[in-house]
Amino acid sequence: MARRRQAFGEGFALLAECLLTGVWVALAALPVVTLPAALAAGARHVAAYADGDSRGWSGFWTDFRTAWRQSWRTGLAVIGAGLLLALNLAVLAQEGVPGRPGFALATFLVAGLAVTVLLRAAAAWAPGERWRALLAAALDQTRTDASGTGILLGGVAVLAASTWALWLLAVPMGGCLVGAAVAVGRRRLDREQEAERDA
Repeated sequence: MARRRQAFGEGFALLAECLLTGVWVALAALPVVTLPAALAAGARHVAAYADGDSRGWSGFWTDFRTAWRQSWRTGLAVIGAGLLLALNLAVLAQEGVPGRPGFALATFLVAGLAVTVLLRAAAAWAPGERWRALLAAALDQTRTDASGTGILLGGVAVLAASTWALWLLAVPMGGCLVGAAVAVGRRRLDREQEAERDA
C-alpha cells in the first residue's frame, strides 16, 4: 500500500511538472520561430525531472538558448509549414471545392504527423545535436514505431480539441504532450535494448 501511494505521488508530481513545463514552453514559443527550441528545452526538463534531476527554470532557459542557436532554421520551416496549412484550409473553406472533406482530412492528418515528427525530434535533442539529423531520425521512427506514433497523434488530437473548446487549455495540454513525447522516446529505446539482449 505504501509503495502504491508513493507511485501515485510520483506520478502526480510528474503530471504537475508537465503542466508547469507547458507554461514555460508556451512563453518561450510566443515568437513561433522559437517553437522547436521551446519544445526541446521542455522535453529536456521533463526527462531530467523524471530522472530525479530537477533543474528548474534556469535549466530550461539554458537549454532553450542553446537549442535556439541550433534550431532557428527549423523554426522558420515550422512557420512556413504553418502558413501553407492555413492557406490550404482557407482554400478548403470555400464552397464548391471538389472532394473537400477528403482533402481536409488528409490535411489534418499530414499536419498531425508533422507535429509528431517535430515532437520526436525535440524529445531526442541534446546540446550539439543537428536538427536535420534529429528530424530524419524522427521521420524514420514515425514510420517504424506505429504504436508510438498513434500515441502522439492521439495527444495532438486531444490538444487540438482542447484548444478549440478553450484556447487556454493549449498551455497545460502542450506540456502533457511534451511529456508524452519523452515517454514515447524512452519506450522505444527500452524496446530496442530488450531486442538487443534477446538477440
